[in-house]
Amino acid sequence: MQVGLFLSSIEAIRNSFGDQSALNLDNIVDFGMILYTFVLGLEMDPYVILKSPSRHTILAYASLISTIALTTAITPWLPYGANDTNIITLTTTLSLTLSGTGSHVLTRLITDLKIGKSDIGKLAIMAGVHSDMMAMLILSIGFVFLPLARFSDARDVIKLVVKMALTLLLQVVVAAKLSPYFLDWVNNENPEGRPLKGSHFVLSMAFMAVICSCAAWFGYSPFLSSFMAGLFLPTEGRISKWAISKLNKLLSLLFYPLFCFWVGLSIEFTEFHASQPDTWERLFTLLLIVAVGKVVGTVIGGILLGFRWPELAAIGLLLMAKGHFQIYFVVHALRHGDLEMTTCISLVIVFFLSIVHTPFVVKHIIERARKLVPVQRMTLQCLDPTSELRILLCLHGPHNLPSSTNLMEISRGKPIPGLHVYVTDMVELTEKLATALDREEGTNNMVVTDRSVINTREQITEAFQSYVDENNAGITLSRSHVLSTFNGMAKDLIVLAEDLMVSLILLPFHKRLNADGTHDSGTPGFRYVNRKLLRNAPCSIGILVERGSGFAEKITKSSQCDVAIIFIGGKDDREALLFAGRVAWHPGVKLTVIRFLLDTSSENAPRRLYNRANIEEEEEEMKLDDESFTDFYEKYIAGGKVAYTEKHLANSSETYTTLKSLKGQHTLIIVGRGARENTILTLGLNDWKECPELGPVGDVLSGSGFECDSSILIIQQHRLKGQLDGLSDDFSIM
Repeated sequence: MQVGLFLSSIEAIRNSFGDQSALNLDNIVDFGMILYTFVLGLEMDPYVILKSPSRHTILAYASLISTIALTTAITPWLPYGANDTNIITLTTTLSLTLSGTGSHVLTRLITDLKIGKSDIGKLAIMAGVHSDMMAMLILSIGFVFLPLARFSDARDVIKLVVKMALTLLLQVVVAAKLSPYFLDWVNNENPEGRPLKGSHFVLSMAFMAVICSCAAWFGYSPFLSSFMAGLFLPTEGRISKWAISKLNKLLSLLFYPLFCFWVGLSIEFTEFHASQPDTWERLFTLLLIVAVGKVVGTVIGGILLGFRWPELAAIGLLLMAKGHFQIYFVVHALRHGDLEMTTCISLVIVFFLSIVHTPFVVKHIIERARKLVPVQRMTLQCLDPTSELRILLCLHGPHNLPSSTNLMEISRGKPIPGLHVYVTDMVELTEKLATALDREEGTNNMVVTDRSVINTREQITEAFQSYVDENNAGITLSRSHVLSTFNGMAKDLIVLAEDLMVSLILLPFHKRLNADGTHDSGTPGFRYVNRKLLRNAPCSIGILVERGSGFAEKITKSSQCDVAIIFIGGKDDREALLFAGRVAWHPGVKLTVIRFLLDTSSENAPRRLYNRANIEEEEEEMKLDDESFTDFYEKYIAGGKVAYTEKHLANSSETYTTLKSLKGQHTLIIVGRGARENTILTLGLNDWKECPELGPVGDVLSGSGFECDSSILIIQQHRLKGQLDGLSDDFSIM
């Protein structure tokens, strides 16, 4: 908007527009506003008015009424210019523009600021839409009686009012009662997935155009006529959805930039009398009316519903937002001589100021939510025992199939509540694939038409589906894929994991296993994705490093797969232990827990284990480790389900030696990524650092110079970092 206003204020550009050019621009903007009000009405539900008031309607009514009342009480006492003579028209204009809410603008702001899924975000959006609808309805009905205030001939006025009222009523009846039959016929003849017939499309558009314009033929406002038509036309169906989608795109690309330029061209900022105190008195009073009216009304209405006032005040401040129609309305009033230039400019400035505070209000809402909402951690540790475990199982290609199906198999745990696995293909978006993308008909989704990608996805789907069909107890399978460049793949996986509410993401190692048991040089892009996910994943995460060939052999209930978990301590090891608890339930797995304990009596033990500053923190971690391990011991080890061995070690050198001794004993070794911080048992292992993202133990076991033929699963517990991490998008504070 600022760019359009700036360009139109340049003298050379203003002078280049003659009377005819300005008239053409006015006509274009008028037509664009007709489309805008039509879409605005089409996206609203007028029948909400007939239902019992809900929370958002009560807030909308309260904010609307309080703002109208405040405007009506204050407006007559404000200083106005010579052209602001008709106090009734002026008060009506200000009441309707200041009380309404720009629902399109408010929805976009709340969505972009990431609180659209929260209860307060949804409530603000719905209240804004209803407030916008009610203000437009009042204006639409009030326009019928406008001639009573403008004309003196009573007979002609009554005739005009009756004619407009009957025409508007006829338009509403046709749109609400007759149009559904016609549009349902068109929708049935053109089902989703098939091309829309040209003749039906033309008929539908002509039908909508006639309904929108019929009231305007008899003196009614074309903008309000299109709004009323859109309001009562059916919202559902292919034709209506097409109209909403295409018209919104047209408005965003062409109309809004042109509209902002037109506003600047219609306003003479040089006539804004900034040197006069009355001008600023009027400006700040109008701004105060909007703020106080919306906040007071929302707070009063919300308190009656039992809400807290800080959240209500925030909603009131959000409902201040004004949109394109409010700006158009005051400029339209200026063109018809109902407003003076200074008053019009003051209102445009007020409308702009009505949205600049929105980011700060949202920041306050999020800070309040952080205090009031319990932090949501998507981990195995926080998983409700009665809820199924959701896993995002990622693959690079068909070569990951054997190990991935085995990993899914041993992760199933008890049949009830079971396991839900979202098998996800990680596909790099290359220039070649970009040319093979095509838009899915009827949606904005892009689909891949490349035959190799399609065949790969089908191969993976068939393999997993056949596996689940054979071993279906307790496993629910879903398919998804992420098609992105390596730079954006981690972000897409994070969004997918959040949407699916998974507790664990399982990733393949970036290096591929060769036939001779060694790794290739790896794909740097996939390593970048893994490292980024380890830093920012919204849940716990595991990386599977394939070694040898044992884990590629199919695991069944009658097989004998040796799995070990190394427990040193720390939150990642505790998370790995919980995962091992699920593995222990599999009848084809022999699980062994190997606990590394510090041998303080050894002559090789260090004199000082920890820094004094970390002693309390370390003691708390050891306490949590003991509690977690005791619980695991009582559930699995004491009953003989799981084997257990202890290794008393003095330093990291002995840890390394012990890890080497595990060669050939296990098919899979599960470890925590971080181990316990400050422990002397892993301190020296950091010197290897071939793949530091795997943690000290995982890096050693997966290293190219380490003789180990066991596959390694490295697990990291969900980390909370930053002020807003852990706060779900759909948080609830109302």
